[in-house]
Parts: sequence; structure tokens; C-alpha cells
Amino acid sequence: MQRSKRVLAFGVLIVAVAGGSLFLSQNANRPTREVQQDNPEIKEIVQKYSAWKGASESASITSHQLIVSDGGKEVVYDLPEREFFVSIAPYKQDTHPCQIHSLTGCQGELVNEEFNVRIADSNGNIVLDEVKMSGSNGFIDLWLPRDQQYQVIIEQDGKKAESTLSTYKNDNTCITTMQLV
Repeated sequence: MQRSKRVLAFGVLIVAVAGGSLFLSQNANRPTREVQQDNPEIKEIVQKYSAWKGASESASITSHQLIVSDGGKEVVYDLPEREFFVSIAPYKQDTHPCQIHSLTGCQGELVNEEFNVRIADSNGNIVLDEVKMSGSNGFIDLWLPRDQQYQVIIEQDGKKAESTLSTYKNDNTCITTMQLV
């Protein structure tokens, strides 16, 4: 009787160790996820990844979060409550389909070029009217007020692109449909 209790206890121990090892090995392949809220430097962090080519990390930006992945670690930054990030790649010949902007992967055609950018809200109020430079990735990064619709006009050398975009939850952060004609 004593021996069978020891065998049973040993069997339970083996099953517990094997189950724990299986649990750990399954979770070892999952990235660790860290969420950062209310980061006052979020715009600087976004700018860093947008300008940083050759980074080992990948960074994408949704309508509400910046997601940075590096191998097994993922850091998620919540974006400002009242501001929406959008990146626009005006083009002449070449573009790519995109909805969620990859700060470290998306590449636009017109690199380091100046554009006249004019943005008006749905009431006709001018939100932005200035010369903007596209980055080394060919995109113009903008922070706009959330939950609105905008008319966007981009001009360069007598060519113009016009589009409507909105900054509601789950709207696109990557605009690659504005062809200069």
C-alpha cells in the first residue's frame, strides 16, 4: 500500500513537471507584450521610427496605437486621445496598397521633396496650410484632430492631388492613393 502511494505521487509529480514544461515551451514562442499609456514623448517616438531606416525593430501605427516589435518583445504605446496620426505618400508613378502604416517598412516614391499641403475640416476651416517635406521614406507625417473628416490638397510643381480622409477609430493611417497629376 505504501509503495503504491509513492508510485502514484511520483506519477503525479512527473505529469506536473511535464505539463509545466509543455506550458513554458508553448509560451516561450509568444512575444512578451508591454503596454505603455499616456507617454508624453509619443510623437518623438513615432518620429524616431519614421526616420530610422535599418532598424532591427519593426514599428507600425494604427488609429490608436504604435506597435514596436523586436524579436520576442512587443511594446504597445497608446496614441493621444485627441490626435490622429496619418502618413501620406504623394506619388507620380509608383505606389503600393496600404491601410496601416509601417513606420519602418513603407516606402513612398517621392523622397525628401517639398510639397504644399493644405487641409481643411468639413466646415471649410483651414487646419494646415504649409510647405511640408516628405521623409526618406517618401511619406509626409501629420497629426490631426480626431473624429473629423478633412479635404486634403497636395501640390508640387504645378501638379495636384486631392482627397478626403477621416480620423475616426479604425481609419487608415497610411494614405498611398494621392497621385499628383
